[in-house]
Amino acid sequence: MPLLKKTPKEEEEDGDPFAANPESRYRRRATLERLVGLAPFGRARRPPPKDGDGDGGRARRRSEDFGLLRRLPGWRKASVEALAERPVPKRSSLLRLALGTRGRRGSTGEHPSMVESDGVSDGDQDGGGQRQEGRRKTREPLSVLEILELIQRRELVAADEQIIALEAECVASSPSPIPAAERQARDVALLYEALLAQLWAVVGEAVPAGRPYPALRSVIRVLEQEEAADRRHPPGTPGRPRALRRRWQEAVGRAAGERLAQVAPATGLGARLAALAARLVGDLGAVRCHVAPAYPPEYGAFGVYARGYHRALAQQLGALAQRPLAVPDLYLLLDWHSNTYPREVLGHPEVGALLQAQALGPLLPPETQHSLESSCIAAVKAKVEVAVAQELQLSEDTWAEEASSQELQEGLATRITGLLRAHVDRAPQITPEFGMEMAHSLLGVLVAFLHSFQRKVERFLEAPSEANPPDSATGRAIALVNCCPPFRTFAERLAQFGHPESEEPRRQAHAALDKVTRLCNHVLTQRLFEDLKPYFNKLMKRKWLTSSDAFDTIVMLITSFTQKLRPLRPEPYQVLVSEVHRRVLIEYVRPLLQVRLVCTSAKMRARVAARLGDEARQLRELFSRLDSASPWLDSVVPRLRELLVLEDTAALQMEVGVLVRDFPDVRRKHVAAVLDVRGLRSQAARQEILGVVQDLEQSDAEPGLPRQRAFFSELAVAREVRCLPFHLPRLARLSRLRLRRPHPQRPGQARL
Repeated sequence: MPLLKKTPKEEEEDGDPFAANPESRYRRRATLERLVGLAPFGRARRPPPKDGDGDGGRARRRSEDFGLLRRLPGWRKASVEALAERPVPKRSSLLRLALGTRGRRGSTGEHPSMVESDGVSDGDQDGGGQRQEGRRKTREPLSVLEILELIQRRELVAADEQIIALEAECVASSPSPIPAAERQARDVALLYEALLAQLWAVVGEAVPAGRPYPALRSVIRVLEQEEAADRRHPPGTPGRPRALRRRWQEAVGRAAGERLAQVAPATGLGARLAALAARLVGDLGAVRCHVAPAYPPEYGAFGVYARGYHRALAQQLGALAQRPLAVPDLYLLLDWHSNTYPREVLGHPEVGALLQAQALGPLLPPETQHSLESSCIAAVKAKVEVAVAQELQLSEDTWAEEASSQELQEGLATRITGLLRAHVDRAPQITPEFGMEMAHSLLGVLVAFLHSFQRKVERFLEAPSEANPPDSATGRAIALVNCCPPFRTFAERLAQFGHPESEEPRRQAHAALDKVTRLCNHVLTQRLFEDLKPYFNKLMKRKWLTSSDAFDTIVMLITSFTQKLRPLRPEPYQVLVSEVHRRVLIEYVRPLLQVRLVCTSAKMRARVAARLGDEARQLRELFSRLDSASPWLDSVVPRLRELLVLEDTAALQMEVGVLVRDFPDVRRKHVAAVLDVRGLRSQAARQEILGVVQDLEQSDAEPGLPRQRAFFSELAVAREVRCLPFHLPRLARLSRLRLRRPHPQRPGQARL
């Protein structure tokens, strides 16, 4: 573009434009000709327009022309405010608009492209000329600041058109090394930043408006224009593709995050989560009614907003998950994530169906949820361990006091299981997997507690206070053993959650409870068997054949003892009665195997067998009334009785085989003792019968039976007794004769 021609007077004043009038130095007035002649604002720096430009040969005004306003003191703020307040009616220079009439001075050398008449030219008086002039003005390019003014006035579609045209000029002049091209590219980038800021501001304002927002149409048109420009530019074009559709989706997500971040922090985690859910449902309802219909269907606007709010809420929950939370808050956050959000948000009647169609997925990633669950399990375990230890110590302090059995068993078992049950019931309501892990952790806590409980019970029962009477010790033992069934039931419940490693803790829990039960049963039955011992010693003797006093006393003492067991729970009661049943029969059979009585005739064998049968029947009826859970014990005395009655060796061998089958712990010495009581003297027959036991022992070789199934293993036989070939009365007479034989008199000894 040619330089403006200067007058001689102006050439003289080039060194100082204000030399002619010193007062003007303060008024800072200058003509456009002098301003544009000063470096670096010379018009000669502007490259001439290229042929074929769509602006009809007009050049685009530069940002430098308007940057000059900022260099003029006193006009900087006023010019910017004027630029922002009043619209531009015509394509006049923004410099002249900012300066107004004060800074306007006529110039014959002004370039036609920079000056616009308020009227129309003479040659354009007709209507066709006016329409052509209107179209020419519409196509006329705007300067950078004018485009910026359009953006600030949110004339976004027109601003975007101008930016696209400016970008095209920049691309066309990109090979040029002059600084103007670089400045032009920089202007394009800055204008795009300003444009996007306004676009995303409109996007963020649409949802809170709660009504149709017309400005969204401008956003959609700009997106369509930019997508068309992306398709026009070849690959590799700097700045293209701009992918504004993707950026729009990101802007929706940011706007959603800002909306949720604006929720006022409520007192308590539950109130904050409820406020977040209410904000999300309300905003998505506005999107469904007012925002989404403004977008074309191919935009999938509701899905974009739904995913944006979903991600924003996930960020809020993730931030909450990073805080140190107490156990109730951990439960609340996990439950809200797994149940409340799907129920109250994804299941909302207005937006629930639309949200579920988006397949949004969980709010928290699996690793974050697992971390929260692990933190909750660890916190619960530490809290419960301290609580159950304190409860056990408080209970132990009352064991030696005069407290009822009901108070003791309810005070300990109920509180301990209550502490554990609160978490066992809550965790599965969140997720089954979380419930299984919580149950396995609490099962470990219960096992540790039961081991401690077992040790304390053992110390207490093995060293009872001498001040307490026996009845008081019985009451303590009943109370302690009554604690076992609730613990056993709860351990089974924890193991039933199905954790793959729960079998070993379950076994350890049962072992500890079994030991506590045995300790208490020993205390309860010790006094009974001390009272029964003298009467068991009277059995299997000759007087026993003629008198039933000893056996009747045994039955009476057992019946009286069981009356004291009424406070026992059903489970420990059956265990105790079964143990009493087993021990009574062991003590009953013991004198028989001690061979206190040897049958010397078939008649005597019949009397002994009849006596054994009658007392076996009474014992069976007694323990049947007591609800013994060990009916297998009722056959031991009848089997031994049959060994006394049968005559045939083969029948005896079969009966021995049945005895060994029913009682695998019977041994050869036990059968030999019964044969001694029978009075079997034939060594051949004895060997045939005892050989059956030996053969079965070698063939079965079973491992040791559990204690509750053991019988003959607790019956020791000192030595094998062989029947002599003569009757015991004759042996006694021979002994007396030997004792009465006179000793030979020594020589020299005088007879008394």
